[in-house]
Amino acid sequence: MKQELIQQLIFLARILLAVGCGAIIGYERESRFKTAGIRTHVIVSLAAALMMVVSKYGFFDVIALDSVNLDPSRIAAGIVTAIGFLGAGVIFVRNQTVSGLTTAAGIWATVGVGMAIGAGMYLLGIAATLLMLVIQFLLHKKFRFIKSPVVEQVTVRLTGGESAFAVLSGRFRENGIEIVSAKIKRSEAQEGLVVKLYVKFPQSYQLADIIRLVQSVPEIQSADF
Repeated sequence: MKQELIQQLIFLARILLAVGCGAIIGYERESRFKTAGIRTHVIVSLAAALMMVVSKYGFFDVIALDSVNLDPSRIAAGIVTAIGFLGAGVIFVRNQTVSGLTTAAGIWATVGVGMAIGAGMYLLGIAATLLMLVIQFLLHKKFRFIKSPVVEQVTVRLTGGESAFAVLSGRFRENGIEIVSAKIKRSEAQEGLVVKLYVKFPQSYQLADIIRLVQSVPEIQSADF
């Protein structure tokens, strides 16, 4: 009885350690105002450690029977499969820009941390937590100087047909703005064109710069950003 209680306390210690590691990872995400923060990562890490403990130690009472054949890794495999649904929930696509990928990857890695600690690999789980923090903090700062281009959606209503659109395209091209895609629809009510654009421009540009370029084309009646 005493030996069993000690074993249960060891399992509880593993879960608490997984909770601590999940909280550390989640704090970094929450400090950057991400969707998944401390609570999400704590619950994910706790659940992964708990299910790993159950997967590895929960069937000792029946696995010794000759008539029972169990694969203890099946629960662990299910953890990895199930976390895909949670990771997909924090990924958003807007204006051809994807956000949430790093947070989703962090949740996936947090599952690995919880599983490692649940399996008794304490050093591995703690080391993985520290490595994740190094990756999130140091690499985030190191590559901050790399200015990724910005993609914005612009909808313009113009008269003058294709020639006016050609003028607008030329203005964009002269100023280093790339038209990623364009959908053109003829507006019968206003006798003109409605053009939905996705434009890509450097981060050094301000939205006001794009507005000035659009306003420089007289045929444009209105624009939505």
